[in-house]
Amino acid sequence: MAERKVRVRFAPSPTGPLHIGGVRTALYNYLFARQHGGDFIFRIEDTDSNRFVPGAEQYILESFKWLGVTFDEGVSFGGNYGPYRQSERRDIYKKYVQVLLDNGKAYIAFDTPQELEAKRTEIANFQYDASTRLQMRNSLVMPKEEVEALIAEGKQYVVRFRIEPNEEVHVHDLIRGEVVINSSVLDDKVLYKSADQLPTYHLANIVDDHLMEVSHVIRGEEWLPSAPLHVLLYRAFGWEESMPQFAHLPLLLKPEGNGKLSKRDGDRLGFPVFPLEWHDPKSGEISSGYREAGYLPEAVINFLALLGWNPGNDQELMSMDELIQLFSLDHCSKAGAKFDYKKGTWFNHEYILRKSDEELAQLFKPVLTAQGVNPADYSDLYLTKVVSLVKGRVNFIKELWDHSRFFFKAPESYAEKDVKKRWSAETPAIMEELIALIEDLESFESKAAEEQVIGWITAKGYHMGNVMNAFRLAVVGECKGPHMFDITELLGKEETIRRIREAVCAISVM
Repeated sequence: MAERKVRVRFAPSPTGPLHIGGVRTALYNYLFARQHGGDFIFRIEDTDSNRFVPGAEQYILESFKWLGVTFDEGVSFGGNYGPYRQSERRDIYKKYVQVLLDNGKAYIAFDTPQELEAKRTEIANFQYDASTRLQMRNSLVMPKEEVEALIAEGKQYVVRFRIEPNEEVHVHDLIRGEVVINSSVLDDKVLYKSADQLPTYHLANIVDDHLMEVSHVIRGEEWLPSAPLHVLLYRAFGWEESMPQFAHLPLLLKPEGNGKLSKRDGDRLGFPVFPLEWHDPKSGEISSGYREAGYLPEAVINFLALLGWNPGNDQELMSMDELIQLFSLDHCSKAGAKFDYKKGTWFNHEYILRKSDEELAQLFKPVLTAQGVNPADYSDLYLTKVVSLVKGRVNFIKELWDHSRFFFKAPESYAEKDVKKRWSAETPAIMEELIALIEDLESFESKAAEEQVIGWITAKGYHMGNVMNAFRLAVVGECKGPHMFDITELLGKEETIRRIREAVCAISVM
């Protein structure tokens, strides 16, 4: 028998923004598909029409486009197995609901919400299953004619899966091994609702996975309790041979304490839990996103890949191509993964350092514009040199401004603590000497200027720290920043002198 082609899917619901845990699930599916030369399918689960949120589907697609995670087929991509939106597959699901009904694997139930609630009050831990279904209003206890009459009248009903009790259901999970559950703990799940003529998640996914020839279902741990039911559904349809292999990924856990990662954790600790900024169309609430917070997509990908998986060595920084080459479900953890958001910041810093200065300069331009600086007033070479001097100090592109503003705007004020410590009554006269020295320098290149100025300070017997810090204070506005003579080389002789003179005047009246 020929080896089955790898086909995996990611099937979000358009009920709001895409949680970072969903992004990780999609990423693992993508890496698995690419490593095995398989297909990655994008489906939309929109069978719950009451929870539909406008704009959510486009948001999900834009998120993956930003992250560089590509699909081979599906909603907005096309393919030979469509339609890929579940609301457009009603007739397909109806056909398979009828197959289950005809084979006695499912039944029609007319119980109202009020009747179900009354039964829950009457029976502790009530479950609609083999022990209770014959007490309910369904086609197992009602004459066929009555069932047909109620349907003809337009009475709302659901179709429930008929689960036989006391069967051992085996689920082979590629991460967790053999999982065995007794069918008696499962209830007769609703598979279809006449109210909207749509299936529930359980039926729609089984039918779609079968018809789209999905080979592996890689999803979050929260879906593990559904796996035995899905195995039974495959068996009920006689599709055991085509049943996909399951792999249930570990949960993403809170950075602190116990429990699953939530938006509240991000709000409290100041990190995003969504890939892009989300504007809630109902409440108007705006939630932060990794893109808008200044994270590089490749850093987010690398960070997420290592939350629940490891490459089997100590390597941490991996490109997408390297991740594809190294990824293996065998190295996925069973235990939940703590969401170390500080590590995400570290990854962003490392990926900034990996980028060329030329590329960083282009990314810096919108930041300059936002600060009222026209990037067109400076050459790309100038911007590239600025970035090269400060990039090691930042975790985000936007932070480049705080570390380089003096390259674009002369100081308008001077750090008070530095003035007190580094500026004395003798400093103005020393700065005037420095100006005269600079004016006479043949070369203002960093190394040459440094040799001349340091030689002058030494020859005059001045305090090296005080003179150099006063020099920095005059040019930068505070006693910090990259190498002083790298700064002055970029600013040029004329601007450096102008700033020293301005500081002498301004600080003397402070």
